[in-house]
Amino acid sequence: MKWTIAETDPEEVAALASTLGISVAVAKVLCARGLAGAEAARRFLRPATSDLHDPFLLTDMRPATARLARAIEQKEPILLYGDYDVDGTSALVVLKKVLDLVGGIATCHVPHRIRDGYGMNNQAVEDAAAQGVGLIVSVDTGIRANLVVEHAAGFGIDVLVTDHHLPEAELPPAVAVVNPNRHDCKYPEKNLCGAGVALKLADALLSTLGWEGARRERLVDSLLKLVAIATVADVVPLVGENRVIVKRGLEGLRRVTNPGLRALLDVAGVEEGAAPSARQVAFQIAPRINAAGRMASASDVVELFTTGDAARARTIAGQLDELNKDRRDTEDEIRQAIVEQCLAQPVTDLDAALVFAGEGWHRGVVGIVASRVVERFHRPAFVLGLDNGVAHGSGRSIRVFHLLEALEAMPELFTKFGGHRQAAGVTMAAAHVAAFRERFRIYAAERLTIADFEAEIEIDAEIRFAEITDRTVAELLDLAPFGFGNPAPMFAARGVEVAAPPDIKNDKHVFLRLKSNGKMLRAKAWNFADRATEFAPGGLIDVAFQFEDDAYSAARGYAPWQTIVRDVRPA
Repeated sequence: MKWTIAETDPEEVAALASTLGISVAVAKVLCARGLAGAEAARRFLRPATSDLHDPFLLTDMRPATARLARAIEQKEPILLYGDYDVDGTSALVVLKKVLDLVGGIATCHVPHRIRDGYGMNNQAVEDAAAQGVGLIVSVDTGIRANLVVEHAAGFGIDVLVTDHHLPEAELPPAVAVVNPNRHDCKYPEKNLCGAGVALKLADALLSTLGWEGARRERLVDSLLKLVAIATVADVVPLVGENRVIVKRGLEGLRRVTNPGLRALLDVAGVEEGAAPSARQVAFQIAPRINAAGRMASASDVVELFTTGDAARARTIAGQLDELNKDRRDTEDEIRQAIVEQCLAQPVTDLDAALVFAGEGWHRGVVGIVASRVVERFHRPAFVLGLDNGVAHGSGRSIRVFHLLEALEAMPELFTKFGGHRQAAGVTMAAAHVAAFRERFRIYAAERLTIADFEAEIEIDAEIRFAEITDRTVAELLDLAPFGFGNPAPMFAARGVEVAAPPDIKNDKHVFLRLKSNGKMLRAKAWNFADRATEFAPGGLIDVAFQFEDDAYSAARGYAPWQTIVRDVRPA
């Protein structure tokens, strides 16, 4: 891999370490990430609910809350229109809970991924009109639903759009459009997920209805648990306001009274009283929520989080667990099919972007598979399922490539498309797939170089083994939650001696003993068995590594952390 080591000012590092009373290693990481100022670093280290921005800084928030308040006062039926992923269902639940609490009459609509596809549709509007709905509030969707909003107006239904996806030049003709990514919106945090925007609407509504600050803050703090899960699942940067949401929300998951959330944590293996990490959310909790929308109906998720019946909650959570197993099996089948396509036609440096398609590939899991393709080939990729002459699929991207802009350069190929920089979805005629593959490849080739296809390790700082102490590692781990935008700190140590032959476990993983200036360090290198020869006993290496919590080690009386090797090269 290509190593990029951040440059920091030694005087800034020393000043920050002294001012905050933190180790030099932690100060190096903070400075490398643009947090050299003491106040900015302090907010990052100890975020509080009070650090959340004023929701009324969002454009259109006042007309949005005024319309909602009128609907509540007049007992007007409200339809909350969401999406079928973690973010969309969580956003629905946040608004439903708050509206129920303040006397609103609200029902939820979650589109079915297969039957309805992504986004708002006219049939749902017509059904709402037949039920006497006077106000539709979209959550995590709607920013490109101009025609559907116009259709609703024809039935006398007002629409409030709350979304975070990138808008087109013309906004929907709604009563209000609350989206931090509106071109005329000056809201400081542009990277809220859909549930984050729903949280801001809920907070603003409570303020409009006269709730005093402390009472409002307590309710917002309780809602952060679900919004934190959505924020991690939607892969938005875990910095700024998102860090406040996730740090506070994950800590709040130590104390869960909601029957559905407790049942979900149980099947995901999160013990009562424990605060899950962002990694646990991403790989244990969120996939079970997403499984409903991918393999069945996401309406089950809304019921899970709104039911007061603990037995019913356990039943739904168990069903989600089973659906998640089905999802994994289906994903494996598609991945194997892609491997076979690559064997038939290998990926080369000429393929700046990739499109894989297959008959009958389940559209509920193609987005996950696209993520795996990007991890493997480190270039933008779409994975499409073909069904009755139509291709539905999802794409994922690398950091330097804007996926939605690529799609906007060839809109005539699609019947529907949308998304943002790192992820997008498309629907098109199957006959257009070949043209899309070629035009997408050419578009990417004009903007990417071979160097962009190299996996890169961004290293925060070099470190000596002598600096690695329990206290320093504890401070480093306190920089969590780690994820997109805030990865676990990465360090490099040079001229390290391999102090013993590598120990290979399960033909996959390598366990190491490394030594530098007399200090020994145990380390693990996951899936490094094919590189074991690089750890010759007595040899000197440069090593890139991170630290992780290790409760199992702590339970056995050892240090509560472990060293994880990410890359190695000769010294």
